[in-house]
Amino acid sequence: MSSSSPAHEASAAPGPGPAPGIGRRRFLRYGTAGAGAVLAMGPLAGCSSPASASGASALSVWDLFQGGDGMLMDDMIKAVSKGPDGFEIDRTILDWGPSYYTKLAMSAAGGRASDVAVLHLSRLAGYAPGGLLDPFDLDVLAEFGVTEKDFTPAVWSRTKHQGAVYAIPLDVHPFIVFYDRDAAAKAGLLDSKGELAPMGSPKALLEAGKSLADVTGKSGILFGHVTDTAQSWRQFAAFYAQTGASFTLPDGGTAEIDTDAAVQVVSFMQQLFDGRTNPNNLDYNSALAGFMGGRGGMAMLGEWELPTLRESGIPLGAAPFPQVFGHPGVYTDSHSFVLPHQDSPDPARRREAHRYVAQILKQSMTWASAGHIPAYQPVLADPEYAELKPQSSYADAGKVAVLDPPNWFAGAASNFQNRMCQPLQSALLGNTSAEKAVRQMVREANALLQQPNPVA
Repeated sequence: MSSSSPAHEASAAPGPGPAPGIGRRRFLRYGTAGAGAVLAMGPLAGCSSPASASGASALSVWDLFQGGDGMLMDDMIKAVSKGPDGFEIDRTILDWGPSYYTKLAMSAAGGRASDVAVLHLSRLAGYAPGGLLDPFDLDVLAEFGVTEKDFTPAVWSRTKHQGAVYAIPLDVHPFIVFYDRDAAAKAGLLDSKGELAPMGSPKALLEAGKSLADVTGKSGILFGHVTDTAQSWRQFAAFYAQTGASFTLPDGGTAEIDTDAAVQVVSFMQQLFDGRTNPNNLDYNSALAGFMGGRGGMAMLGEWELPTLRESGIPLGAAPFPQVFGHPGVYTDSHSFVLPHQDSPDPARRREAHRYVAQILKQSMTWASAGHIPAYQPVLADPEYAELKPQSSYADAGKVAVLDPPNWFAGAASNFQNRMCQPLQSALLGNTSAEKAVRQMVREANALLQQPNPVA
């Protein structure tokens, strides 16, 4: 796992590679020896799967799921490929990061688009307005058992552009807290059900860090942010949303930010990670390793680290990101299905794409095993999901999801996150004040707002 990109696209599970059972599956990765180098593997020999129900050739599907997530998606595709109505899927896996989004945009603009692709919901504003995606037909989706009421309003509200729905969420993957249950119990932080009790105030979270440090004899709360291009922003965005303030970036305008609230949040982050109770100079891997090694009682991480943390053997608990200000809010993103633009899509094939998305959503109990919160609410309502521990402990995060501002330059693996993180990192390391960090964030946001959308 790289500290500069989320681990859920490349988890600690066995590395990516061809898996049996997926008809005509291809494995495609950008090479690292040179920019733009591509290595493709042809169709798997000996792999057959049922023809699609329409009788058309295999549906082409692009995603960025590697490692453990890639294997789970294999299982889900296998499940929907069985029986007389099973799909034939031509799956292409691309490297996570900016290269994926460049390739996706180029394919849609150049007439080489797949039938279905995966897009982080936070990146939708950079694709739908530029005509790189086609909208979903909600009536067709409803025929296959998927409607708006099956998703939380917080997530569904981000699927639209000019009233049309361009993305169907597969999951919600939030920034949360993991904790050592034994340490939390000794520190008096658990409720009567043995779960992490609500914090409710900045002071309570500061005290929790001190109590955990006393119990572990090392550190309280671990957070790796040094040289990371997203971590500090995730934490800031969660706390900032909890103040009730908005972070609005109008195209061609100037950033609309409550600077007083932003300074309050950065000042609190500096107090929380003061270098004593909670270290302020860790990178992502060091924080992860420290928590697994018992050198901290709590860690602020993405839920995608669940498979790795389970291997550590610690008595693992998890909870939504602590609410310490007046409004609930958890920073998150969502892997979502989109329909890359096609000039003249075949109606039967497009209908099959809708059916495929609906059927994969209904398999998302499998997806939940890696820690992701299924976006499709009927799966969350299944008693089987309540038995998933600790996943069910933070499932409510999807109801208060906070995503990046809906701008073409923001979202997962974006330069926006990187430019927000630089002044935040400087503040956490004690190299600048909260006030100066916020002023720099505003300047960076305004500079991005003056750049033209390359696909508009």
